[in-house]
Amino acid sequence: MFCINVDCHPMFSPHPTSGMPRTVLVTGAARRLGREIALALARAGWQVAIHCRNSREDAEVTARDCTAISGHPSTVFVADLSVEAKVRQLLPQVIEHFGSVHAVVNNACLFEHDTHETFSFDGMESHMRSNTGAAILLAAALHAHLQQAKAPTTPSGVVINLLDQKLWNPNPDFLSYTLSKAALEAANTLLAQALAPMVRVVGIAPGLTLTSHLLSEDAFAKLHKLSPLGRSSTPEDVAATVVFACSNSSITGTTLLVDGGQHLHRFDRDFSMMELK
Repeated sequence: MFCINVDCHPMFSPHPTSGMPRTVLVTGAARRLGREIALALARAGWQVAIHCRNSREDAEVTARDCTAISGHPSTVFVADLSVEAKVRQLLPQVIEHFGSVHAVVNNACLFEHDTHETFSFDGMESHMRSNTGAAILLAAALHAHLQQAKAPTTPSGVVINLLDQKLWNPNPDFLSYTLSKAALEAANTLLAQALAPMVRVVGIAPGLTLTSHLLSEDAFAKLHKLSPLGRSSTPEDVAATVVFACSNSSITGTTLLVDGGQHLHRFDRDFSMMELK
């Protein structure tokens, strides 16, 4: 296992080899939910390309763990997904290293708070670049790669886009983030149409899954229970759904909500902005 920085741009020349394991690129896979997704895919037999931006040491740990689980060498790829040129270089780098790629999981995400009062063009653009534009470019690159590789016309690739249950239960917090995820959800439909039949496109929308610096452990535990099922999603739930979506060749152009039904409740604030008594 070693680390590749996508400052250098290789030729885009896919050369898939029969008998090789299926390869998946997981963005933002160094820590938290991305790591759990990478590990779950490794358990399912996938060879995993680990993307990160700054968390290289954590990414290397995830890569080593994926290698130990699957028996297939995993590698770290470093790229800033807010920079278009770096995004365009990312999948060719993975292809150059592994020979072929069959799936992309767009998990990496910018999540910064703003409202209508603090909204700015710069803030919106930052979220759109990282959360929406990067995912679209990587989906298009996967499709182009499989076309060049003369993949079968039946579905041979899949793109998984991580969304958010709040799109079905909106509140005004995190305005730019929410807009970027809403745009990505719309792109699911457009990409599923444009990339068929070669590539499927599936959205997965978790509920409150992991705590953050904005929530105490006690607050997270209480908020996690606010759903019809009495619990929201866990990282294992979301990762299992990613594995399912990658393997089910009949699903495209839709979103699977994995949130314990949280989208059925009305919340006036984002979870991280709620004050519990």
